[in-house]
This record gives sequence, structure tokens and C-alpha cells, in this order.
Amino acid sequence: MKHIDIYKIFEDKDLLDTQVVVCGWVRTSRDSKNMAFIELNDGTTLKHLQIVIDKAQMSDITEFMKLGTSLKVSGKLVKSAVAQDSVEINAENIEVLGVCPPEYPLQKKRHTLEYLRTIPHLRVRTNTFNAVLRVRSVVSACIHEFFQARRFTYIHTPLITASDCEGAGEMFKVTTIGYSNDYKTEEDYNADDFFGRRAALSVSGQLEGEVAAMALGKIYTFGPSFRAEKSNTPRHVAEFWHVEPEVAFAELPDIIEIAEDLIKHIINSVLEKCPQELDFFDRLFEKGLIEKLKAVVSNDFAVMTYTEAIDVLKKSGKEFQYPVEWGCDLQTEHERYISEEVCKRPVFLTDYPKEIKSFYMKQNADGKTVAATDLLVPGVGEIIGCSEREADLDKLLDAMQKRGMNLQDYEHYIALRRFGSVPHSGFGLGLERIIMYVTGVQNIRDVILYPRTVGNIS
Repeated sequence: MKHIDIYKIFEDKDLLDTQVVVCGWVRTSRDSKNMAFIELNDGTTLKHLQIVIDKAQMSDITEFMKLGTSLKVSGKLVKSAVAQDSVEINAENIEVLGVCPPEYPLQKKRHTLEYLRTIPHLRVRTNTFNAVLRVRSVVSACIHEFFQARRFTYIHTPLITASDCEGAGEMFKVTTIGYSNDYKTEEDYNADDFFGRRAALSVSGQLEGEVAAMALGKIYTFGPSFRAEKSNTPRHVAEFWHVEPEVAFAELPDIIEIAEDLIKHIINSVLEKCPQELDFFDRLFEKGLIEKLKAVVSNDFAVMTYTEAIDVLKKSGKEFQYPVEWGCDLQTEHERYISEEVCKRPVFLTDYPKEIKSFYMKQNADGKTVAATDLLVPGVGEIIGCSEREADLDKLLDAMQKRGMNLQDYEHYIALRRFGSVPHSGFGLGLERIIMYVTGVQNIRDVILYPRTVGNIS
């Protein structure tokens, strides 16, 4: 079916006053005595194309006007009669490609995001999700551009694993057996399963990424991660996309620099390539969004130690839902206070207590903290978790043993410290969280095609 994408209709000046063919879905329509008007969208642009129908030339238009109907329209492209610097099509022939009944749930009224989550298969046709998914595509592409331009090697790490990177046990089990009373112990069950041992969906590609970095120097992974965390907050889903670079010969300050450069690269790309979408989000989701993003890329990020942050929080005079003491795991309310009210910009919080961080993080000389940092941003909280990895074999083993971890599950990871270990660092960036930040959308369920959450896999 030869037709022209609607985005080209708006951009290619040579098409003006020529015969064109477009396809799309009816987003809005209105009828008058002599004329009828349809707003058509094919998903290639946020902007709708107006189709003008002269009822003297086309009398039976009922089927064309129904919202959600897909059409093929032929006609002459002319300057818009009402919208400055825009165009419209004077329709000469309209063909219905797919009829849409009156019970189509997306009518002219503005629907809540909560309602739209109940129809994920149709919500993509709204302006909001049309814009969100286009921004998501741009962000994904520019992440690859960033790392490829810096000679990082793109690595595909396994999604099925026998080790828990975070050590928290919140993993989805992978099995071919399912429920069974035939086994007396978990060990017997696992031994009879597909892999002959316990297997789960990966929470992170970091451990395998470190393996690759020990040969290739600079690598990144970009794919889905899975966490069986029973959390219903606006920041958590069970399946999300994860960007994870690992860099050999890099200490914490080096990887912080890479993380800041990546965030600024993403924001600059969205500012350049998604002006219509950002204008939409600025008007309807976060007033001042564009100016916020411009300010982020124009200024250095703040850096503050965990200990300094605890001191600031305790002296703030603010009543938090969760009390603050040194050694506590900071909650979203604490992170947002630091980034939004204290620093008023993105901030790297460094040197966390070792007890609240993962086993693989480099232990600092003080014996109490690790060389780790979280990047906190206003409006979202944490979007990057980052650390220098423990390169000392004895210290790594000690940390794992104190956590009661099964060393056999991590034998390849441990072996890296025996054979030419080097200082190395990495971080994880949640794709959905950076999209929340650049769009102003407040719930992670609204920046992914099909959100997977507790009790929901529709």
C-alpha cells in the first residue's frame, strides 16, 4: 500500500499542492452542514493531519467519522485554512481499512492514566502514550550512540542465571517442573529440573558484564531485568529495561564522570529530537519541564557523601515518614528532599554504609563504607546505582561469607579476582526512570508498553 507517512506531509514542502495518499486512525472528527473534518494520525508524529471533506462531493461519510476507524485517504495537500504554517488534505477518496464500533473506549474526553492502564492494548493510540513511546525510542537509540561513540562493546548477557547479583533473593524462578509433591527437598527438586540446579530470571547483567570487561575493557549491556519485589510504588515494576556499563581500570570518580555525561547526552538528544513531545509534556505533565532539562545539561551535578546527607536530613527540621539515622537505607522522601530542596539539581550521593549495599562493592579504607554512589534527580529520586567493584579477592570472599552466600553459585565471578584482577567500576541506569525524568510522567507504569506489577500481567 503506497502511502506517505504523515510526518513527511508536515516536513516536505515539495508535497504542497500535489496529490498524496495517507493512512491512519481517526483521532477526532466533526461534522457540519456542508463540510466535515477528520484528524488523522498514523503514529509517526504527535501532530494530527486534518482531512477536509466536501459533503457535496462525498455524501455518505458516516463510517469515516467514527473514532478509532483506520482510513486510507487520497487528495490534494494544501495550506491549512486556519492553522498557520500547517497543511491539510482536501479529500477526494476515502477508503475504510478497519471499522471501529461505537464501544471504542477512547472517545473525545481526556481519560485518566489509571483508566488507560486497564486498556494497555489501546492506550498507545492516545497522545500521551504516542509521545512517551516515541521519547522512549529516541532515548534507547541515543544510549547506544553514546557508548558506541566511546568504543564500548555491546554485550548480550544471559536472562536466565543461577546467581543473584543483588543478593536479595527477589528473583523469578525458572523451572520446567512446576508444582510437585514428588521431591522431599529443594535440592532434589532442582537436581531434576532442566538445568540440574536452581535457575531464575536475571535481576542484572552486571556479574556477566564484569566478565566481559575483564577482556574487552569497556562494555555495556542493555536489556530487560526482572525483580520479584512485591512493591506497588510509582517507581517499581517487575520487568524493566536496564543499561549497565562496566569499565576496567576505572575508579569511582571515573565512572561518575561517565554517568553524568550519559545523562546529559540523553537529555540533549531528547531536547533536539523530540521538541513536539517535550512541549506536550511541559504543558500537560510538568510545567517548566523544558527549562529544567536545559538547566541540567548546562550545570555540573552535585556530589555529597551519604554521611553529609544524613546530617543535612537530621538538621532539616522536616518530619519524615521514615526516621533518619546513620546506617539507614534512604527512602524516596529522603532522596527527593536532598535533590529537590537541598541541591536543586541531580546529585551523586557517595560512600554508603557497607551493610546496606551489595557484596560486590569496593570497601573503603574506613572499614565502614563502600565506594558506591546513587544518582538522585528531582521528581524521581534514584535513577542510577553505581560503584567501584571490589577487586581484592579476600575482601570479596569475606563480604560474601558474612552474607551467607553460596560461593559455588559465583565461582566464575570470584575467579576474576584470581586471574589478573584490576580496579573496575560500573553502574545501572533504569531506562523507565530516565524516561520519567525527561517526560515528567510520575508513574513508571505509564512509560512502558505493558507494565508488569504485583498481581498484574494483563
